[in-house]
Amino acid sequence: MLRLARKRWRIRAFRKQRELRPVTDRTNLIRGDQLLVFTTFRNERVRLPHFLRYYRDMGINHFLMVDNDSDDGGREYLAEQPDVSLWTTPANYKRPRFGADWLNWLQMKYGHGRWCLVVDPDEFFVYPFCDTRPLRALTDWLDASSIKSFSAMLLDMYPKGPFDALLYNEGQDPFEIAPWFDSGNYTITRNHKYGNLWIQGGPRMRMFFADAPERAPALNKIPLVKWHRDYAYVSSTHMLLPRGLNQTYDEWGGEKASGVLLHAKFLDTFARKAEEEMERKQHYANSHEYRAYRLATAVEPDLWCKWSEKYINWRQLEILGLMSKGNWA
Repeated sequence: MLRLARKRWRIRAFRKQRELRPVTDRTNLIRGDQLLVFTTFRNERVRLPHFLRYYRDMGINHFLMVDNDSDDGGREYLAEQPDVSLWTTPANYKRPRFGADWLNWLQMKYGHGRWCLVVDPDEFFVYPFCDTRPLRALTDWLDASSIKSFSAMLLDMYPKGPFDALLYNEGQDPFEIAPWFDSGNYTITRNHKYGNLWIQGGPRMRMFFADAPERAPALNKIPLVKWHRDYAYVSSTHMLLPRGLNQTYDEWGGEKASGVLLHAKFLDTFARKAEEEMERKQHYANSHEYRAYRLATAVEPDLWCKWSEKYINWRQLEILGLMSKGNWA
């Protein structure tokens, strides 16, 4: 059954490529086993300079990005970047499974045999030793260990006080404004169909979904994969096929290496974004997540509490049990 499902997702991706129009195609610059980032976005101009700088510093060689009809200048900005290949589409974001079909196609075409990192413009990958080792060191170790996928928990970061108390400036590190996170308050279950872990909790559960915690957003992601053209993401980067790629944890009591995606969602741009997405109604489950956000932002919520932790580095996250270096030394 899952083999047929994977075939169906790949066929969908092949069909959905027709919705993409190239703006600047520099994929001829991609060489050998270079490291690639794949992203979809809409109206994220203010975030893009820091996003690109962060991943360039990490060692990413090329960005393959899909613009979903932005009107804030982000598309024009990216078109000028020498290491970006850019496509645009006015198509409804919901129909290609919230962008998954578009990125599955681009990874099928350009990611085969390469390490691919799939992240949103507000997600910042943190992995063991990231302060002293480039991403290539991690992927080399994964290759040597015959590991083809690497998981990362989405960690919501937030400011102390109302979201709009501090203005986020273009090019700024968002964690200068939003350095706080929940060190606990997470639940983990196993998805028996796909074999992945399902993680929920953190500030979004306690603030926006306290009355319906089962509807809180999933925080489990598998963003880094040594791609093969036969692979396919099923639901965002929460899970993919073949099923074995989702088993990024040790079933026998040990620890596999894992990372974290620092999530810079809660800045002064948040209320405006929530309002826009409610009007578009193109997000998961009839945008119920953004409906909860809009209701809460009406009273200027403060996610900070006495149990909040201030981010220092990856070692802190490992001590707190949110990621692990496993047996990578």
